[in-house]
Amino acid sequence: MDYLIPNLTSDSIPKKTAVINDLTGFGRCSLAVVLPIVSAMKVQACPVPTSVFSNHMGFPSYYHKDLLDTLSPYLGVYNTMEICFDGIYCGFLSSPAQFNSVFEFIKSQRLLAVSQNKIPPVILIDPVMGDLGKPYKIVTNPLRLKMKRLVHDATILTPNLTESCMLTDTVYPVSEPSGGFLREITEKLLQMGPSKVAVTGISKGNRVYNYCAEMRDGKPYFFTYETPCNGESRPGTGDIFASVLMADALNGVEFETSVQKAADFILTCVNASSRAGVPVKEGVIFENYLSALFTPRRV
Repeated sequence: MDYLIPNLTSDSIPKKTAVINDLTGFGRCSLAVVLPIVSAMKVQACPVPTSVFSNHMGFPSYYHKDLLDTLSPYLGVYNTMEICFDGIYCGFLSSPAQFNSVFEFIKSQRLLAVSQNKIPPVILIDPVMGDLGKPYKIVTNPLRLKMKRLVHDATILTPNLTESCMLTDTVYPVSEPSGGFLREITEKLLQMGPSKVAVTGISKGNRVYNYCAEMRDGKPYFFTYETPCNGESRPGTGDIFASVLMADALNGVEFETSVQKAADFILTCVNASSRAGVPVKEGVIFENYLSALFTPRRV
């Protein structure tokens, strides 16, 4: 993985992003993944926990505590202190009521940026709702409808294929989706508000690819990026993908380059985890490869 390091020096003030997501203790996902990756990419990550899980929902049992009662006052303090974030990353929200706090925070942050003569925050929405054609256990239709509304605020959107179908009221394909199907669903996602969309983790034989689009001069530009697949579907890889895109967006890296970087990094981590015998439910051993995110380009 050879990528150009952004023009950052040791005395540069890092950009800062609020990271609204759940805190899961075991299984390598959500905040436990996002915080180290965003920080390693020289962006200040400010966690905003929406729920606490002992471990992710892929295990037979887990403890879950919804933090709805703390979310609004937590975010309200940031607005009271007039802390202006360069980015807002929003991942898992565990109940429809939590969305109201996020809507208000995004609105307040945009107004604050205007009042401080700053660029409005980059909003990355990772609409965590399901996978493999099925919603997660605690995802309800009211939550899905709130997520559809939240997508309108996004700058960058990173759904998997299941979530893309849920957002666009599209029937999940029973076989490998065609290019025409993916283009149509991605266009629908762009029309919902974001300027950059990456439909992630699509299986294609022994390959996995990301179908992406971004608005350029008022027109959608489509591209895909494929990597080999060893057949494992590990938790947390979507969090890794979104984290790389968030940090790169704040550091001025082109979207297409960022997608390639994220996919290549995940491939490295997945293969290493398989070789090491890490159980699939425990995610990927990204800790060993954080330095690869800023490998200088050789010329």
